[in-house]
Amino acid sequence: MRRSAITKTVLSLTALLAGAGAALTGATAAQAAPAAAPAGCVTDAQLVPSCGVLWGAAAGGFTSAPRDAALKDWEKLSGRTASIFHTYHKGDEPFPTRSEMAMARDAAHPRVLLMNWKIAYGSSWAKVARGEQDARIDRFAARVKASFPEKFFLVLNHEPENDVNPRAGSGWEAKDFAAMYRHTIERLRAKGVTNAINVMAYMGNEKWMAQSWWKDLYPGDDVVDWMGLDSYVSAEKGYYHYGMFADLLDRKPANGLNFYDWATLKHASKPLMVAEWGVYHRVGKTTDKTAGFKSVLPELSKRPNIKAIVYFDTSHDDQGDRDISIDSTKANLAAFRTLAANPIFNVTLR
Repeated sequence: MRRSAITKTVLSLTALLAGAGAALTGATAAQAAPAAAPAGCVTDAQLVPSCGVLWGAAAGGFTSAPRDAALKDWEKLSGRTASIFHTYHKGDEPFPTRSEMAMARDAAHPRVLLMNWKIAYGSSWAKVARGEQDARIDRFAARVKASFPEKFFLVLNHEPENDVNPRAGSGWEAKDFAAMYRHTIERLRAKGVTNAINVMAYMGNEKWMAQSWWKDLYPGDDVVDWMGLDSYVSAEKGYYHYGMFADLLDRKPANGLNFYDWATLKHASKPLMVAEWGVYHRVGKTTDKTAGFKSVLPELSKRPNIKAIVYFDTSHDDQGDRDISIDSTKANLAAFRTLAANPIFNVTLR
C-alpha cells in the first residue's frame, strides 16, 4: 500500500484500540462501583431503605459548637444533606431537644434522628436493669409521646465494650449491659413508645471481640432492630488501624469471624448501620485521605447488609490526637465530595 493508505490504516486501528480500551475501562469502573440508587428509593417502617444507602453524619465533635449548626455547615462543605443526624445524650438530659426536632422537621431537608443515650450515666447497667432508673426512662417516654411522633433511631450506650468491668458484681459486666438494654426497650414499649428503631452499636475492635464476655453483650434480636458499628481507619501507613473502608468492617479476633461476617451470619435479619466511621490522621500530621474515601463505594457494592453510613467529623477526637475531618486538605475534601455526590445515597425518608 502507499504511505498515505498505510497511515490511514494505522490511524483507524489506533482509534479502534482506543475505543476498546475506553470500553474496558468503563466496564471495570462499573464493576468497581455500586449501582446508583434507582429513583424511588424509600425507607420502610424500620427505616430500612428499599434500595440505596442512607447517608448521615455527626459534626462538630468535641467542640462547643451547637450540633445542628455544625451539621448544617458540614452539609454545605460536603455537598449533601445528611439523611441521618447523629446526636449524643446522657443521664437525665431532656431529648430530643428543640433544635434536634427542628432538624428532623426541616421541610426542605428532612432528617431522621440517630440519638445515642448513655442511660446509666451516674448509675450502672445493673441498676438500670433492676429498675432503679425507671423514672428516667419514663420521663424520656413521656417526652417522646408528647412532642416527637416521628420515627427515630435509638442507640443505648454506644460502644459498650470499653465500659465493661468483668469483675463479678461490678454492675458493668457484659451481661448487665444486655439486661439494661432489654429492660429499657421493653419499658419504653410498655409506655407506648412505638417510633423508636433500636440500634445495637458496637466498637467492633478485635481486642474486645476476643474477650470471653463479648458475646454476652447482645441483648437479643427481639429488642434490636439494626446492628451498628462504630469504626475508623488511619490514613497514615504504619499507624494504628491503617487501612481502607473494608478494614474497619473486617476486624476480627484471632481465629474468629470479622465483624461484618459475624453480624450478617449471626443476625442475618438485621440491617447494618456503620453508625460512626471516619478516616483520620494524627493532628498536625496532615495525610492524604483520598484512598480511604475512594474505597467506600466498591465495598458498599459487595456488602448488601450495609443500609446506612454515618460519618463522625472532628478535627480532634476525645484523645486529642486524631483529625477525622473531611477537609484537612483540599484533596481530601474533593474526594469526600465525590463520595457524597454518588446517587446511591439518594434515599427518601418516609
